[in-house]
Amino acid sequence: MKTFVRGMLSAAVVLSSATFVMAQGGGGGGKGPARAPVPVLSVTTNAWPDGGEVPMHFAGRGDNKSPAFEFHWNLGANPTERPASVQSYAVIFHDVENSTNKTTTDTLHWSAFNIPGTATGIPEGLAAGELPDGTKNGPGIAMRGDNPGSYFGPGAGVGPIHHYLFEFYALDTKLDLPAKTTRDELLKAMDGHVVGKAAYYGRFHAQPQ
Repeated sequence: MKTFVRGMLSAAVVLSSATFVMAQGGGGGGKGPARAPVPVLSVTTNAWPDGGEVPMHFAGRGDNKSPAFEFHWNLGANPTERPASVQSYAVIFHDVENSTNKTTTDTLHWSAFNIPGTATGIPEGLAAGELPDGTKNGPGIAMRGDNPGSYFGPGAGVGPIHHYLFEFYALDTKLDLPAKTTRDELLKAMDGHVVGKAAYYGRFHAQPQ
């Protein structure tokens, strides 16, 4: 009888050990199948280093020129072609320090969408309104009243530095939206179509006179 009980206990230990190994992902060190790397989007600009101070040339208090950006795709550490699924790009530029109307929503300075998927970047001083290549300047500070959408650079006054974020999205579709859409409508239309995303920061505040 004692031999039978000891055998049952040994079997229970073996079964428990096997269940634990299976729960950890099998006997291969707890790792599942390796995922194939996918292309990753990044952006660069010569306007200022990522996280650096925005020059007055690109500030709303200065020349108010939109900076040029280059789009890059990498597969691991190696440059690669953009995914064939990319049909357009969009950019959203906002001041993360501000809150609008006492809400959690920050201040949207500028947006643009339907930038052609074949584009390798955007030029400096992007024109306002709807452009010949299909790019649409969307909601932002400049689009008030009957004004067309356009870039509106950093404008924080004297005091603490504000952080301004450019978010770039690669999409597998073109957006069927009018230029005078809303930020919420733009984000909703992009949802489910993002193939890649990149971000670039700038800091700015006005200097004391």
